[in-house]
Amino acid sequence: MIAMFTDRLFGKHSPRLGGLDILKFIGPGFLVTVGFIDPGNWATNIAAGSYHGYALLWVVTLSTLMLIILQHNAAHLGIVTGLCLAESSTKFFGRMTSRLFLSSALAAAVSTALAEILGAAIGLNMLLHIPIRTGALMTALAAGYLLFSNNYKKLERWIIAIVSVIGFSFLFELSLVNVGWKEAAGGWVMPSIPKRSLPLVMSILGAVVMPHNLFLHSEIIQSRQMNIRGDAAIEKQLKYEFTDTLFAMLIGWGINSAIIIMAASVFFDRGILVTDLMQADATLKPLLGGAAGIIFGLALLLSGFSSSVTAAMAGGSIFSGMFGEPFDISDSHSRTGAAITLTGAVAAAFLLNDFFQGIIWSQIILSIQLPWSIFFLVRLTSSSRAMGKFSNSLADNLLLWSTAIIVSGLNVVLFASMI
Repeated sequence: MIAMFTDRLFGKHSPRLGGLDILKFIGPGFLVTVGFIDPGNWATNIAAGSYHGYALLWVVTLSTLMLIILQHNAAHLGIVTGLCLAESSTKFFGRMTSRLFLSSALAAAVSTALAEILGAAIGLNMLLHIPIRTGALMTALAAGYLLFSNNYKKLERWIIAIVSVIGFSFLFELSLVNVGWKEAAGGWVMPSIPKRSLPLVMSILGAVVMPHNLFLHSEIIQSRQMNIRGDAAIEKQLKYEFTDTLFAMLIGWGINSAIIIMAASVFFDRGILVTDLMQADATLKPLLGGAAGIIFGLALLLSGFSSSVTAAMAGGSIFSGMFGEPFDISDSHSRTGAAITLTGAVAAAFLLNDFFQGIIWSQIILSIQLPWSIFFLVRLTSSSRAMGKFSNSLADNLLLWSTAIIVSGLNVVLFASMI
């Protein structure tokens, strides 16, 4: 994968990408992108920018590189086998092992949806003063409607549009502030760990790679069933998929970077420490005007809503995979998994007394489950039994296992620090 990564990055073995050809393959990566521009990332990025200025931008760069490697590997599994991560686990691991693993992954999808739904509800509260619990229910119902009434392609177009609006929202926010672009450029590429910044460093790294996204990416890409068209079709799909993944992840990198830059330019320069999304909104309005607060709330609402949809899709994929089936929203297993994800998240939201702590605890659950998803994924893509001649090479495995150990280790440390 090292060779594949560098070759594709610099174009050595990439196909000649015509505009229409690229558009045929764009989409799956964007469904994954919303998972690491979700409300949990917002809170972490705003805290990083307000406490340490531009100094932690390099963490976004490093974590995005790790994300590209792992998400490409998840797509690699789906393209070659025609199975998603959940289906592959059911097929190639024992029944008890796979059921335990997938049950933990479904719990992680519910936990993810909780954070996303709460984020959207906070956005609704900022914009329309709707109570958080009511907003959570509205978000879940809207996400369920979009998911249960649309196919993949319609969802992809919706998500691409929403990600675009979020991106333009932060371009607007950045246009209102004076950015130290020289310091930002240094922050992107020069690692530094300011005093008391280690928890934030681990939070940013640990939150970017999320369990449900590994399932989601392999599910979306396998739905195209390139594996039945022969080796040439698989190789072509792998090349185009990398372009889609790279493009989408770089947009996510840009949006996460913009959040830190905005927080550094507005809050850090004024000595304001921000740890809460509501606090950020309340502080933005008097500093930059009401329009900034409205745009912030709108972007948060769209981020939480779109990531709620993808979390429910992942839940449906995981549950149907327990029965050896692909995700199909018209099938009872897929619908049940998606419903469990959304209703479980809403139920948890109604039981919470402290919504911010609810988001924190949802990330703890992800930190516990993520290492298992990564190790199951890499074990499958390393297996010639599952992947045939497309299994990972020695160089691929060195890169993947190193990334898996780093990401998993950071999540373990993050979990320990949170409790």
